[in-house]
Amino acid sequence: MKRHLFRRCDHAPDALSLEDQAVADACRAMLDARKNPQPWIPGSGQDIALRVGPFIERAQPRPGDDHGTDLIAVTLVHPDEPHAHYGDRYTRKGWLRCETRAILGTWTPAYRMLTHAAADLDLPDDVGMAPANYGVHVEARREDGTGYTLLRLGPYTQSRHVDHDADRLNTLLTCTADTAVPGFTLTAKGAPFDVSDHASYRDPYEADAALLLAAAVGHKPPLLTTNTAAVPAGMQFLGSPPSLQAET
Repeated sequence: MKRHLFRRCDHAPDALSLEDQAVADACRAMLDARKNPQPWIPGSGQDIALRVGPFIERAQPRPGDDHGTDLIAVTLVHPDEPHAHYGDRYTRKGWLRCETRAILGTWTPAYRMLTHAAADLDLPDDVGMAPANYGVHVEARREDGTGYTLLRLGPYTQSRHVDHDADRLNTLLTCTADTAVPGFTLTAKGAPFDVSDHASYRDPYEADAALLLAAAVGHKPPLLTTNTAAVPAGMQFLGSPPSLQAET
C-alpha cells in the first residue's frame, strides 16, 4: 500500500505567528467566558454582557436602577470604550428596560469578538428592549431634608408629559401646602423611571395624575371641581398610599 506523507509547506512556520497566537488566545478566552461567565451582582455598578439577538453586547446599568430581580435599566456602549462612537448608534439608544434573564454575566473583553462592532455592524434598530422612559416622583420632605417618596407615577413615554404632570401636581400641592401632609413639604419632580422598582409606580395613562395624588394624600385636590363629570367613570379614590418608601 502506498503511503502518503504530509508535511508543512516550506513557507509555513513551525509555530504560530504572534498575530495568530493572539487570535487563538482570544478565541480560547471567549469560549471560556461563554462556558463559565463571571456572575453579575445587582447593584455592583459593573458593566454587563447582554444578549442582543445572536450577538453579545456591553451594557452599563443605570446607577441606582440596577438592583431589580426581573428588570433593570441599561444603556448599550461600545465594547472597547464606553464613550466611543460606533456608527453613531451606541449613543442613540438611551436607557433601556433590560430583563435580567438576558444578562450573561459581568462584561469582560473576551466577549468583544461576539459584538456587532467586531463584525463591523451597527446596532439594529430593534435591540429587543423598550425604552426605560421617565417618571414623576412626589417627595415629602421635612425642614431637615429627611422624608420619603409619597407617590411614583410612570412610566411616561415622553418627557413633555412628565413636565406637564409635574407642573400640574405642583400647582395642586401649592394650594394644599398646609393640609396635604402636615410637617412635610410635598414636591413633584421628573425623574428617570426606576425600572428596578417598577411595581411601586402607578400608571398615569390609566388614571388621572391628580386623582392618584388625591388618593395618596387622602383628600380631593381643590383644583378638581366638584363636578362629578370631571372624574373618569369607574374611578374610585384609593384611600391610603399604596406604599411609602423607607425614610431617608
